Amino acid sequence: MNPEGTVPMTDTSEPIPSGAPDVRRPVAASGSKTAATPVIERQARSVTLENLNAYYGGNLAVHDIDLEFPANQVTAIIGPSGCGKSTMVRCINRMHEEIPGARAEGRIMLDDLDVNGPGVDVVAVRRTIGMVFQKPNPFPTMSIRDNVLAGLRLTGVKAKDADERVEKALRGAGLWEEAKDRLDSPGIGLSGGQQQRLCIARTMAVEPQVVLMDEPCSALDPIATLKIEELIEELKKTVTIVIVTHNMQQAARVADRTAFMLTGGELVEVGPTEKIFTNPDDERTEQYVTGKFG
Repeated sequence: MNPEGTVPMTDTSEPIPSGAPDVRRPVAASGSKTAATPVIERQARSVTLENLNAYYGGNLAVHDIDLEFPANQVTAIIGPSGCGKSTMVRCINRMHEEIPGARAEGRIMLDDLDVNGPGVDVVAVRRTIGMVFQKPNPFPTMSIRDNVLAGLRLTGVKAKDADERVEKALRGAGLWEEAKDRLDSPGIGLSGGQQQRLCIARTMAVEPQVVLMDEPCSALDPIATLKIEELIEELKKTVTIVIVTHNMQQAARVADRTAFMLTGGELVEVGPTEKIFTNPDDERTEQYVTGKFG
């Protein structure tokens, strides 16, 4: 299975909502007592990668990455195709390990919690750290309303205020005015850009702390892309966003910080977006952002 084969995991990878049950999973300790495992804090915002390595079988795809994604900022990941951008991002919410033969080493810290630590519930990690994929993937048999509520239902969270949740999520995704009179119509009937915003609404319905976006605009036209970029600017007020993009202009428009990777999974440079694009420290970064290769 290639990374695209993990797309259905979106349905169960929504972030944990505020007020949801404790995500601790009891584990038997020595003796008759049980010990509680680490808790994923509902207010966690920042993500830090420490010595991250990711493999597909024996092939090293991400090499020894140290990288911080600050709270309430947008960090863009740029680099040529095949350099490990998507793999690195999928490691953050532990989707990489779903691919047969794939594994990751190192620490991924959600504030002060290692999401790869012993006893951490992987489902809870994926609830806390949402993901939006390259191609819009609304459930084809579900209405717009049910698509928004799908993340809640699939993770066992009962939404007593379902209508309010739907409206809030669609407003947050900039889709309410376009969809409010057709909530019971199939989500697949929306345009491509609307479908992507519906998928973002589905993620946001359960109030994430971190949202990962893997080339969310690559299949969209310029007008739909602009709407997604405006949405990203609004969303960062409440969540931390990591976006993989091949579009240099998009990175320059939406990102507070930009990280540049090269083939072999090497992190070359990271810094404020303006600096990366105008005065990078590494010559390879300059060559890439000016279009000399890649």
